[in-house]
Amino acid sequence: MTEHTKTDGLPGMDMPVLPEAAGKPALRNERMNAAKVECNACPVLCQISDGRTGACDRYANRDGVLVRVDPVVLLRRAVASESPALVPFARSGAQEAPSEGADPDWNGDLLHADEVFVTGVGSSTTYPDYKPAPFIVASKAQGVDMVTVVTEGIFSYCSFKVKIDTDRFLGAEQANVRYRGEVVGHVTTAEYGSQMLSLGGVHHLTGGSKKEGRMTAELMQLLGNKKPVECVIDGGASMVIQAGKAPIVNGVEEQRMRVGCGSAAVGIFARQFAAVADEVVVVDDHITGVLTEHQAGRCLDMPRSGIQMRGRKSTPGRYFQVANPGNGWGGTDIADPLSIIERWEEGVAKPGLRLLMTSTTGEHAQWYVLDDALQPVEQPMPDAVRAIVERIGENCEPSLCTVLFLGGAGGSLRAGVSENPVLLTRAIKRALVNVTCGGAPAYVWPGGGITVMADVMRMPDNSFGTVPTPAIVAPIEFSMRLDDYAALGGHVDHVFPLEQALARGAWQDDGAPLARQWVQIDPANPWPIGQPPMLG
Repeated sequence: MTEHTKTDGLPGMDMPVLPEAAGKPALRNERMNAAKVECNACPVLCQISDGRTGACDRYANRDGVLVRVDPVVLLRRAVASESPALVPFARSGAQEAPSEGADPDWNGDLLHADEVFVTGVGSSTTYPDYKPAPFIVASKAQGVDMVTVVTEGIFSYCSFKVKIDTDRFLGAEQANVRYRGEVVGHVTTAEYGSQMLSLGGVHHLTGGSKKEGRMTAELMQLLGNKKPVECVIDGGASMVIQAGKAPIVNGVEEQRMRVGCGSAAVGIFARQFAAVADEVVVVDDHITGVLTEHQAGRCLDMPRSGIQMRGRKSTPGRYFQVANPGNGWGGTDIADPLSIIERWEEGVAKPGLRLLMTSTTGEHAQWYVLDDALQPVEQPMPDAVRAIVERIGENCEPSLCTVLFLGGAGGSLRAGVSENPVLLTRAIKRALVNVTCGGAPAYVWPGGGITVMADVMRMPDNSFGTVPTPAIVAPIEFSMRLDDYAALGGHVDHVFPLEQALARGAWQDDGAPLARQWVQIDPANPWPIGQPPMLG
């Protein structure tokens, strides 16, 4: 069960602000029940009874001792492999039976610090913010003394940017996105072949009602941990999104990301189209392409077909706003593609003209021949034409949801690294510090502060937690040369070799054995130590 009893006092006033490290008896508020311990891993300051966990389910009272429930995740190089892939090989905490895939010959040797990386997953926080980070680990990279500062950040300023590969209409730009009835984000600008959402953020976490904050944190934790989430967009679609999976829009799982806009599809396949058709229209919500008017058709000496299109003509063979957005052909609201044709120009259009109409993914395609009255009549599609339509589909990538964590690693989090936090920011911008999230590469945005972005699919499973302030808890690591760490005012007195850091980490019981648990991780991740930062 979860127990959460907030104290009456404020930190620094009438109660101690910092308990002993977990694994030891905690200091107590004098008004607190003697059977409880206080957790100060976040500002909530839970008072936890024996055998219970705090409100975040991450810390517990075990026989009067504050303990970390979740294990610390460690990564090790795949030494036996030719590639430098990362393999999570152990989780600190109570001894567990080896899981499926565990290495029975591993002897627990942690002395090779250049082959082991401590992630922020399960490491704990620096709150109340003047403490050094839980793990400040010495290592070597090609003989150079390195240090990695490891913590779990409590992020109020964070969000997820979600890229949804689909032409379907999800919702108008700026429309609210709701989770369990609460507004948790909005639709942002569409990108090439994808709809984009911005979910979470400080205004939803802290700027609305308590329920809005709770639902926002819940949604963000689920998304970050690669779980499915069902959302509804005001005036738009209902959808299920999950990192690394195809989106489900209005109950239908998406299959294809378009090869390009209608104009691009005309250009890409123009030679193939010209060999089998007299006119081709590629229907698209944004830019519908018409082959004989398009520059590609003109360069191939195709005669005009006399087709007159609805919508707003942009440049030759490119039309905007031929229909409204929707779930029909090419992301429009049409089911009958002929509805976007205004008429056929007499004296130019001729009976027998062969017309192909297709969508940008090839999922919709029909073949017509003009009759004597210049009316398109649907005919069976010739095999040669169908082969081109299938090639359009072949060139469409699978539709996926991509979830990127975007967090502002500023404020007090930096105090766990340095006594002069601005020097950390400057060192990152000078490419002296590599920033990772759970060992996964993180892109550092240009400009002021430390704004990082990481693909959750490249992070360990269950990397994200929450605290009921509400805020998101996410791993972050800063790796650099030891001499650079000293120069930026780092907590050099707290730098320890790997095995010693694990023995005295903030939430590690002294002498606790390492559980052997091998799981898969993205082999594309570079080894975090010794890598240049991904700077904007």
